[in-house]
Amino acid sequence: MEPSVLVVLVVVTALIFDFTNGFHDTANSMATSIATGALRPKVAVTISAVLNLVGAFLSVEVAKTISNGLVDDSKIGPAIVFGGLVGAIVWNLITWFVGLPSSSSHALFGGLIGATWVSAGTDSVHFGKIIEKVLVPAALSPVLAGLVAMIVTYFVYRIFVRRGRTAGFRVGQIISASLVSLAHGTNDAQKTMGVITLTMITAGTLPAGAGPPLWVIVSAALALALGTYLGGWRITFTLGKGLTDIDGPQGFAAQTSSAAVILASTNFGFPLSTTHVCSGGIVGSGVGRNESPVRWRTAGRMVTAWLFTLPAAAIVGAAAGLVTSTGTVGTIAVGVAGLAIGIGIYLLSRRSPVNAGSFATPAPTVPEQEVGRIAA
Repeated sequence: MEPSVLVVLVVVTALIFDFTNGFHDTANSMATSIATGALRPKVAVTISAVLNLVGAFLSVEVAKTISNGLVDDSKIGPAIVFGGLVGAIVWNLITWFVGLPSSSSHALFGGLIGATWVSAGTDSVHFGKIIEKVLVPAALSPVLAGLVAMIVTYFVYRIFVRRGRTAGFRVGQIISASLVSLAHGTNDAQKTMGVITLTMITAGTLPAGAGPPLWVIVSAALALALGTYLGGWRITFTLGKGLTDIDGPQGFAAQTSSAAVILASTNFGFPLSTTHVCSGGIVGSGVGRNESPVRWRTAGRMVTAWLFTLPAAAIVGAAAGLVTSTGTVGTIAVGVAGLAIGIGIYLLSRRSPVNAGSFATPAPTVPEQEVGRIAA
């Protein structure tokens, strides 16, 4: 396959991943606002899409971490990056289908690491950087967001709610949800920018250490925004109604805490999982409000998915990378297989659809077995 054709193929695949990232992670920003009735579902995803688009233009630090820090770009080529992307997309679609808010970011890292490892050897993967920039933030960020949300929720209910001062929390929740969407754009869109930039560096069209060109920033921002607008309702249902029963003040606390953690990590160039952060914020807000028990079984399933995301995507990425490294036929075979899996998962999802109409009534109590039915 001609190098220029392969680069175009990888860019298109990266934007497809960015699109799946958008609908996979819509729940991060808007699940609590939809669950409490602060925003109607379609309005929520529209606001989130616009702010994801804006946020993508505010920083490129995370993109530089991915394009220049995780793997040795001198030892891989676009075909390897393509295999890693296919692994990430497949895992994203699987977890979306079962309604589990796993990390699109870790799916991407896992796919890229697995494909690079089997194709170029262990010394081509910068494990020190992965521990510093990926694994440590992955472990600490949901705990930090949960602790902040728990403390904020406790004081919000103690100072405001118990005294009947709740009038402004609906507006506050809309503002905080918008801030999460903006923060999500600053972090997640950059991951696709970083992968495209990495591809161009490996193909020799950009020098080593280069940042993402403007057209890469624009295309990644648009792909993420479009995916967000279409709404990942299955995961939104789990986060908004499956972890705990959320009201306005509680949602405000969860969203504000999550946005603060995401924006701080973006500033330092940490490509953390916004899914982990927002989920941790929701659980923390449930702990901080005694009247809103956390459904720990659902939370446990979610954490299990987190633990499996990076290695599972790495295995799929390794298999895809191994096949693509054989040449043109292998690359085409991986592309066809990925497309077939994607279509199959979509067709299966139509048998038990979850859409904006599933949120017709604000914040009802949903039995845990109902959440399990969606994930079945």
